[in-house]
Amino acid sequence: MSANVLASRSAQYFIDLEEQYGAHNYHPLPVVLSRGEGAFVWDVEENRYFDFLSGYSAVNQGHCHPAIVATFIEQARRLTLTSRAFYNDVLGEYEKFMSAYFGFDKVLPMNTGVEAVETAIKLCRKWAYEKKGIADGEAVIIVCEGNFHGRTSTVISFSSDPSARTHFGPYAPGFIAVPYNDTAALAQALGNPNVAGFLVEPIQGEAGVLVPDEGYLATAKKLCEDANVLFIADEIQTGLCRTGQLLACDHENVKPDILILGKALSGGMLPVSAVLADNHIMLTIRPGEHGSTYGGNPLACKTAIKALEVLRDEKMAENAEAMGKLLRDGLAALQSPHISLIRGKGLLNAIVINHNDPDAAWNLCLELKENGLLAKPTHGDKIRFAPPLVINETQVQACVAIIKKSLEIFDRS
Repeated sequence: MSANVLASRSAQYFIDLEEQYGAHNYHPLPVVLSRGEGAFVWDVEENRYFDFLSGYSAVNQGHCHPAIVATFIEQARRLTLTSRAFYNDVLGEYEKFMSAYFGFDKVLPMNTGVEAVETAIKLCRKWAYEKKGIADGEAVIIVCEGNFHGRTSTVISFSSDPSARTHFGPYAPGFIAVPYNDTAALAQALGNPNVAGFLVEPIQGEAGVLVPDEGYLATAKKLCEDANVLFIADEIQTGLCRTGQLLACDHENVKPDILILGKALSGGMLPVSAVLADNHIMLTIRPGEHGSTYGGNPLACKTAIKALEVLRDEKMAENAEAMGKLLRDGLAALQSPHISLIRGKGLLNAIVINHNDPDAAWNLCLELKENGLLAKPTHGDKIRFAPPLVINETQVQACVAIIKKSLEIFDRS
């Protein structure tokens, strides 16, 4: 079917296609997007929207950043995949770049975020048995209640979200959940001599952008050091300049023992993720013990280098810090009775809707769509506001005006 014919189809045509032929594992807003640029996306009917989800922070650099697209195309014409059965001329360059960029000895390349989480879990356990001396099969990893690290069978085993867990068991053992932002509970759990690691999101994104108390991460890292336990930071959503620093952990000068990255590592071009650690941890995994057909492919590596250069060269961390403050201040100035809470750091933000209707957040997102802004509820009454990091002051002010107008839906109900 030609592009012209497809372009003439209505949004409902594409929605019906997904409904008929796709698995029903998502519940999207009724908008069909066909292109994007910078902070904007357009639907098949050429309506323009501010993107306030950014692919769950996968397009920090903005949609279709020209420098990243050019690098992607150039490498795609040259070599895309060799598998790790052979060396290629890009992987080593990428590993050296990543090691210097983030300050770790080694990087283990993967594809999706949850693959990187699974990799970090395996790496932590291997270190526990070979370095800490925990008996084989007895290692425990501490996680936080309300976490979101993905939806593989291992990861849902320590999820507290019923929609992720129900009827997907049996669940994998080896995890202890403690309340988030509670160092006393963490300290108590660390008393177990079989604890190998503490896996934490510096800010809990899917839970509604829960920002911990200042000092939480630094205290948690110190507790882990004292207990000879690895501090594992899942920065898949919070990292890569989203919160106003390169990593969210940087706000407290915390260096994780194991760092997990994904999403914006490719600027939204293709799945790229990575696990970083120093030699005494990373080199416990040996040839044949872990791998991925696509992990470290030349196309991903070259694209990721350019994506990281763009973040640095265009000072996107600094822009995220300034525009995030502008956004939160603008929302606060609305003094809307329909917003009970505004929270966030950098351009990872959320509002909590003050309304008795359980569908209030969803209905507000529908109204936002009608007014030119796309966002998505999470956990019922919360809406994330996380635009691409290229957004500017004029655009943020326009978005605040859209949000103000959209909130009027509650005054009409």
